[in-house]
Amino acid sequence: MRPSILNPLFASVDTLNGIGSRFASLLKNLCGTKVVDLLWHLPSGIIDRRCNIPLISAQNGQLWTGRVRVVEHIIPHTRKQPYRIVVEDNSEQLILIFFKTFGDNLSKQFQIGTEKIISGKIEIFNRSLQMAHPDYIVDAAFPERMPLIETVYPLTAGITNKMLNKQIFQALQNFPDMPEWLDERLMKQENFSSFKQSLWQAHHPQKFDDLSPNTPFRRRLAYDELLANQLSLAIVRQKLKKQKGITISSQGKLKQQLLQNLPFKLTLAQQRSIAEIENDMQSDFRMLRLLQGDVGSGKTIVALITMLNAVECGYQAAIMAPTEILAQQHYESLSQLCNLIGVKTALLTGSVKGKLRKQLLQDLTEGNTQILIGTHALFTEDVTFKNLAYIIVDEQHRFGVKQRLSLSQKGELCDVLVMTATPIPRTLVLTQYGDMEYSKIDELPSERKPVTTTVMPISKIHDVVTALEKRLKDGTQAYWVCPLVEESEKIDLSAATERYQSLQKIYGSAVGLVHGKMKENEKNAVMEKFKNGSIKLLVSTTVIEVGVNVPSATIMIVEHAERFGLAQLHQLRGRIKRGNQASSCILMYGYPLSDVARQRLNTMKQTEDGFIIAEEDLKLRGGGEILGTRQSGFNNFRIADLSIHSDLLQIAYKDAAMIINQDHELQSPRGQNLRTLLYLFEQDEAIRTYKAG
Repeated sequence: MRPSILNPLFASVDTLNGIGSRFASLLKNLCGTKVVDLLWHLPSGIIDRRCNIPLISAQNGQLWTGRVRVVEHIIPHTRKQPYRIVVEDNSEQLILIFFKTFGDNLSKQFQIGTEKIISGKIEIFNRSLQMAHPDYIVDAAFPERMPLIETVYPLTAGITNKMLNKQIFQALQNFPDMPEWLDERLMKQENFSSFKQSLWQAHHPQKFDDLSPNTPFRRRLAYDELLANQLSLAIVRQKLKKQKGITISSQGKLKQQLLQNLPFKLTLAQQRSIAEIENDMQSDFRMLRLLQGDVGSGKTIVALITMLNAVECGYQAAIMAPTEILAQQHYESLSQLCNLIGVKTALLTGSVKGKLRKQLLQDLTEGNTQILIGTHALFTEDVTFKNLAYIIVDEQHRFGVKQRLSLSQKGELCDVLVMTATPIPRTLVLTQYGDMEYSKIDELPSERKPVTTTVMPISKIHDVVTALEKRLKDGTQAYWVCPLVEESEKIDLSAATERYQSLQKIYGSAVGLVHGKMKENEKNAVMEKFKNGSIKLLVSTTVIEVGVNVPSATIMIVEHAERFGLAQLHQLRGRIKRGNQASSCILMYGYPLSDVARQRLNTMKQTEDGFIIAEEDLKLRGGGEILGTRQSGFNNFRIADLSIHSDLLQIAYKDAAMIINQDHELQSPRGQNLRTLLYLFEQDEAIRTYKAG
């Protein structure tokens, strides 16, 4: 149960005064449906209305606030003309201008001789001072009603800044006094005030510097959000560590047979990762581990070696890929190696049907198939294993969290390894995969040669086409990637199709085309031709971003590279790092080129290290998205910014670990207060996990 102290914050926004159903629906699109969502919607600017100089000194375009006396009404002859009111201070006159208003209301509001405090933009027209529709008009007897510092919020159509200020002020007044859940020593060290005071200060900036995410009050709010995240992950991690699993401890005979048949030696990073995974598999508890490795670092062979441990112990293993193309590639490479050592593999995708599927499922149920490779087709109810013990999920960020859990339920208490070729900054590993142990292959095989990356304007496309023609005649294969236009798939498809048609006129049947709108079997047919060399140049959209393995393709041309994110560009370049030949990547850009796009392209030119690129991507992009791929089931932070608050994340990580070690049931006074924090930041799932034991 959520603590009752938080109930006003989790009430619907339409419980606030002045919010009807229409305004509530607009707020839903802007920030959310609950009162607390308004409070997490922090300001982006301020309007300073403290300029209170004599009118005679006011400048054109200046925001002016001051006390004036009503002198005269100039009533228009027609409704098309503006209504004018002459006011003055002790130095000069000012004409207030109102369009399409009723004079009766204005004559009552601005009675001759009365004094008002007004604020708005000064304009000079025909040597006269004017102010059209003042922003604020208050009675001179109540100067406190004039907001000298007006907070500015991000808005959406239909919501004004005045409306939002009014509702957020109301929500702040309803905010209860919270118990203190932070350590007193940290509070002093970081100069933190209470949570309520920090929230109030964040919504009432007095100067532009107060908008910085590095002010003590904004850092306090960010820290609390990060601590809630890390504490919830620590609770889940603790529960997982207590879950009894299958002990998989082989003598390593199959592993040794495989290693003797490999034409290369494992890198030290691969050996280290295998040892870490094997150590988890040998324990009495379930494994949930993330294996991170840059493009071409050899994650697949690590996956196979660890699957052989399960097979040797009489269990089954499964590896799941996000696309049929990637699943097919895994099958081709793994089945060849498995055949050498007598391990039976099978491929299950959506296109496997009829008698073939029936026989495959029977072999699986009877335990004849030892390693199953497939796509999300592994989730269907008719897929049953005899004794599944080990599951590997490739490119996890392309699956939803629910899908991953549903697969793990196929085998009771299975060990789970999640693999990704998308390098993830350490900060994001902590927040997105913090419930997992973590292995990293940070070393490429020594025989891999570096890629030469060139950045050039798209105006030189004819030079590229001419140079490419010679290379294709020499037997080289190449990719030509057209940009993704997120606003319109039709434009995206059209761009790739037009480029394909123009290149086909030059290179003829040596050119192929793949894009996301093609049927799976059509895509596979084109990819097969590219693999066997009958197609020399593959024109595509980003459908080839992940997993496509054609070692003989050594040229990557990316058109309008400025439209791609850093992680995408890195993944695309990885397609030509599959073999041991020298390769070239050409990034063509169009104008205008933004500063961020220029930084991206420079980064690509300067380094091939995916982990350096990932850190740079985080700086340029911020923490709202993980490397350009929105996470299904992962939270985007409302206050914390990982590109700025990474130091706070490290503190939160250590603090959460200490809390769980010392007070794993959250029963101490601080532990009870931390439960309130978890509910405040809607980490209810962690609390349910904790209660479930």
